Amino acid sequence: MDKRWLRKTLFYIAVIGISLIVLFPFLWMLASSFKTQVDIISWPPRLIFSPTLQNYRRVFEEQDFLKYFLNSTIVGGLAVGFSLLLGLPAAYSISRYTQQRLAVFILLARLMPGISFLMPWYIVFSRLNLMDSYVALVLSHMLIALPIVVWIMSTYFNGIPRELEESAMVDGATRQHAFLAIILPLSGPGIITATTLSFIFSWNNFMFSQVLSMEKTKTLPIAVYNFVSYAEVDWGGVMAAAVAIMAPAIILTMIFQKYVVKGLTMGAVKG
Repeated sequence: MDKRWLRKTLFYIAVIGISLIVLFPFLWMLASSFKTQVDIISWPPRLIFSPTLQNYRRVFEEQDFLKYFLNSTIVGGLAVGFSLLLGLPAAYSISRYTQQRLAVFILLARLMPGISFLMPWYIVFSRLNLMDSYVALVLSHMLIALPIVVWIMSTYFNGIPRELEESAMVDGATRQHAFLAIILPLSGPGIITATTLSFIFSWNNFMFSQVLSMEKTKTLPIAVYNFVSYAEVDWGGVMAAAVAIMAPAIILTMIFQKYVVKGLTMGAVKG
């Protein structure tokens, strides 16, 4: 009994310790967003301070963060939507026809560093006069979202028995109809997983937006630069902006957490 209690105690201590290490940067950022500039840069750090909302007022009133929020939502939503439209049939084809070469090719597009695409994208979009447009950002963000959709969903489709669609095809359904009417409804957790992860990666993307967007289509990660000047860094504004950027991703993950876990583990074992 004592050994069991000791193991349980050590387990909870380890969980608490790891959680504090993981959450410490976020908690520090959250606390700093309610501090004044003096409190943020003071040493030793002030754990007891008078909270202020001035940083959030600057973020949403002076910097027009709602506009940047809308830009990020439009770019992320369209990129994920088109990625699902193209990626779901591609994942189904890879799963049912064992097209491993195509799967590896798509994976390579995800594994390649994003900076390697910047110069070609910049040349193409500048020649087409598409710089600072949603088209340029959506297409570039699809480089992130599409491989995620294909790899998650091809694994998920592997876990769905082929007999289900074969039975429908015996009854006269085409393969396309079986895919739409049988496979997709059974793939809800996988689709939610792919959608959530793709949107979060798109939402947090900095590099493509930094090069391809300007004032018209500036997204949230780029808007943080508004608090950085040659003379100083407004750390309070940076922290408040970072919290505002992270909040939608955290809320989205919390809402769909059980579906994400189920979607990631469903394809691990064939059903």
